[in-house]
Amino acid sequence: MTNSRFSRLSVFLTLVMLASVASAQTLSVLYNFGSASGDPLNPAYIGAVTQGQDGNLYSTAPHGGIDNGVCCGAVFKITPAGNLSTLYNFSGGADGSEPQSGLTLGTDGNFYGTTLFGGAGNVGSVFKITLQGTLTTLYSFTGSTDGGYPAAPPVEGTDGSFYGTAVEGGAANCNDGDGCGTVYKISPTVGFSIIYQFDFTHGSGPTGLILGTDGNFYGTTSAGGTNDLGVIFKITPAGKLTVLHTFADNEGCFTPLVQGGDGNFYGVSNTGPGSHGHGAVFKMTPSGKFTILHSMNLTKDGEEPTGLSQGSDGNFYGVNAYGGPTNSGCQDTCGTLFEVTATGTFSVLHYFDYTTGMAPEVAPFQHTSGVLYADTEFGGTGDVGPCSPVTCGVFYSWTNASLPPFVSLLPYSGKVGNTIEFLGQGFVQGQTTVSFNGTAAAANVVSSTYLTAKVPNGATTGTVTVTTSGVTLTSNKTFRVTPRIKSFNPTSGPIGTSVTITGVSLTQTQKVTFGGVAATQFTVNSDKQVTATVPTGAVTGHIAITTAGGTAVSSGIFTVTQ
Repeated sequence: MTNSRFSRLSVFLTLVMLASVASAQTLSVLYNFGSASGDPLNPAYIGAVTQGQDGNLYSTAPHGGIDNGVCCGAVFKITPAGNLSTLYNFSGGADGSEPQSGLTLGTDGNFYGTTLFGGAGNVGSVFKITLQGTLTTLYSFTGSTDGGYPAAPPVEGTDGSFYGTAVEGGAANCNDGDGCGTVYKISPTVGFSIIYQFDFTHGSGPTGLILGTDGNFYGTTSAGGTNDLGVIFKITPAGKLTVLHTFADNEGCFTPLVQGGDGNFYGVSNTGPGSHGHGAVFKMTPSGKFTILHSMNLTKDGEEPTGLSQGSDGNFYGVNAYGGPTNSGCQDTCGTLFEVTATGTFSVLHYFDYTTGMAPEVAPFQHTSGVLYADTEFGGTGDVGPCSPVTCGVFYSWTNASLPPFVSLLPYSGKVGNTIEFLGQGFVQGQTTVSFNGTAAAANVVSSTYLTAKVPNGATTGTVTVTTSGVTLTSNKTFRVTPRIKSFNPTSGPIGTSVTITGVSLTQTQKVTFGGVAATQFTVNSDKQVTATVPTGAVTGHIAITTAGGTAVSSGIFTVTQ
């Protein structure tokens, strides 16, 4: 009897301890930059952290490297356990200098980034780097009509090309005679081209792009527009730009946006607005309706928010570079790590205290394990190099049990038959299954952290799950199955004609149009067929079908007869 009671008590205490650990929220310094000679130093500005196919984390630092001097920066790798290694040291010459952008992962498994200076024109470059550290300069800016000083990493479009921004350059004169900035495209076949040159009216000083779920790109500018406080814009891959919001009352934004799972866009303003004037978190709908979710209080929340990302719990995580309670060792207080919901409920998760870092300027990145990672520009204990008196910065993790593990996909949309890449953990060949919103797909496990799967016939738009070793991991974003129209019959007819449209991934059809005019009657016969009636007012033109995964347009023309 005593043994039985002891056993039950042990189980109870064990569960209590596990619950206590599970509910803990912990910030841990994984590495102090400047701990060793040749370290990358002072990671700053956008500095996007990303996860590689091997499950490790990758980013850039603008200083440190070969000679431990202020020039010229490096690309580094750090394991989730905090083991740091340098992949590449910039020389300040043709390869560039001061990479402040961080990195983005391409579908080819390589990383893409920019340098703020250096290159052939000494005004920055775009580069590609492999997991093994082989760097290729894709383009060097000249500072003229092509742009200059690219601060953010390029992002991959649905066409496989990379798109990005340059802060200055272009045709129009802004910023004391410098150009207003450009949007560029790097195609695997054509190479580098400019798709848009800012003209002040539509903004000046673009701060980077994100790929929207509609296949277009969204971004902000730090200046220009009606109030010279910047704008939020949408730009198509072909270069058609639309201003969605003009900043006013110190709403200006100096960092890229993030698109939430609800389809809205979220971001931070660095200096206002609101009653406190120390920065804010905002939301904008795809149509441009702008709302302030939270205005920062200097001593309570921090000030100058510099990044935002969405976690697997649906909430957003960001950092304030400065502010918070007065902390020993920080001249202007050390900054904060915060969480904010889509409705604006705000909470500070951590007040930086110099030992755990100072001036966090990089948006937290969520690893597929659920843990958040980022770095700070100053603070910590590393002092090898020209970092004194504020030391060289730290790389940290934030663990919170409410942030579940998940799988990340590259890309998040595709047609039936397309190969999709998965990042995660615990993948085992023969013990891992994949499901696209309930439709099974064969998993090709490459490693414990990387697999591929083809979009199966019958797949519909929704979440993707990977089950491995009895654990189910869900995608952190919706995967959109892109529809296709193969043919239609008849190819002509009067109003009221019944047209049979064949294709792929048509189950979730929401709308059918003839020459841009919506059909009032249509029937989804199967995943491969829709029957629609030519509506009143229809004109000769393409047939289009819109589903939850996007819009498919026929290659042929339907002719409306009398």
